[in-house]
Amino acid sequence: MFYEVIVLAAGQGKRMKAGKNKMFLQIADTPLIIHTLKVFDNDHFCKKIILPINANERNDIEAVLQRYSFNKTIEIVSGGKERQDSVYNGLQAVDHLGDSVVLVHDGARPFVKQETISELVKMAVDKGSAIPGVRVKDTIKRVTDGQVIDTVERSSLWAVHTPQAFRVSVLKKAHEQAVESGYLGTDDASLVEAYGEKVFMVEDYYLNIKITTPEDLYFAEAILKKTAQGKEE
Repeated sequence: MFYEVIVLAAGQGKRMKAGKNKMFLQIADTPLIIHTLKVFDNDHFCKKIILPINANERNDIEAVLQRYSFNKTIEIVSGGKERQDSVYNGLQAVDHLGDSVVLVHDGARPFVKQETISELVKMAVDKGSAIPGVRVKDTIKRVTDGQVIDTVERSSLWAVHTPQAFRVSVLKKAHEQAVESGYLGTDDASLVEAYGEKVFMVEDYYLNIKITTPEDLYFAEAILKKTAQGKEE
């Protein structure tokens, strides 16, 4: 099943403390955003990549993209104030409507597997919405003003990743409803949930990390090294 993907690259990444958009940070001598885009560029079933960016960084983004070759069309659009606004702007560039599938992915997650993408697309076609996640491994405490209030039962808790996959019609209606009601969700799945649609989970793998803090760059280098060794073996 073919799909289009919105890869979010407009965030400022303040927790990275890099003084610039973390999408430009180098991992193994290649910008982070290029690692992420290549995952979808190498997927036969991806028909188009939509890239919401900070409008002030358009020249910089275009310069980076020109240094690498891509098989897919990459359409750059202006992002918005919030992540949700950037996704909404990206949706306006989707070519295929209705029951076709669109993925929404964080540009800072370069390690998503093709197997996960395929499973998400299949689930979205069948169910309407699908998100990847992993089971929470740590003990979770609820804390107020520095004091532990209770321990949360974790057997039903999942940490959510991206890409999140939806029928285009479902995600567009959810975003339109959010605009009308002024609702700001934490991710696209939360908008779909608020719209009254069911969202289904696909089990992901733990290495699909989001590059958020300086320490994550070390993890990313290690993952790339391990992946390269696996290919050689």
